[in-house]
Amino acid sequence: MNKQPAFKLSRAEFEAGFSQRQPDQAFAILQTKTVGIAGLGGLGSNVALALCRAGIGHLILVDHDQVELSNLNRQQYNLTDLGKSKTQALSAHLLQINPFLQLTTHNILLKPDNIGQIFPDANLLIEALDEASTKQMFIETALLVFPDKTVIAASGLAGFGNFDQIKISRQGRLIVCGDQQTDAKQTGLLAPRVALVANLQADCALEVLLT
Repeated sequence: MNKQPAFKLSRAEFEAGFSQRQPDQAFAILQTKTVGIAGLGGLGSNVALALCRAGIGHLILVDHDQVELSNLNRQQYNLTDLGKSKTQALSAHLLQINPFLQLTTHNILLKPDNIGQIFPDANLLIEALDEASTKQMFIETALLVFPDKTVIAASGLAGFGNFDQIKISRQGRLIVCGDQQTDAKQTGLLAPRVALVANLQADCALEVLLT
């Protein structure tokens, strides 16, 4: 019977190997940064994984939902996660990649009166929520409460193909990734396009944090 190898690397050994292919100084800088992610579904779970692999030091993860079977077609969960809170399940996956990643989790519903209390330590915020009204509420509240923080949002990631329509729009401290047209209720959601937009959000975050 095969045994799983125990994790025996020191932090210094882990970081030396983990950061070997990173751009010069990127890992050292990202280790000092905190990113808040609002929503851990198709967008948020993929953003969190990308930032974890990039070497971010601290993630603030917020979602009030549990993992459902319908999530598995595009979100970073598996069958063993069903019924678990998304904060719990995603944290476990992230720590399997980087056991030294600092995580702060909030298993709550985001509202205008708690956003300011949850994300004060974040260098920037990722909007990864589902409903249009909730997305708008979060963006407007975050920009108002945190006048010095960038908010990276997503709009239009449904269906498949037409990748040339996906773009990045910048409006002051607000960055929006997606085609800003497709409707998930009409076109449906598939992993490639969802992950593409999520990774654009993560890449925008790296650009803000490293420049």
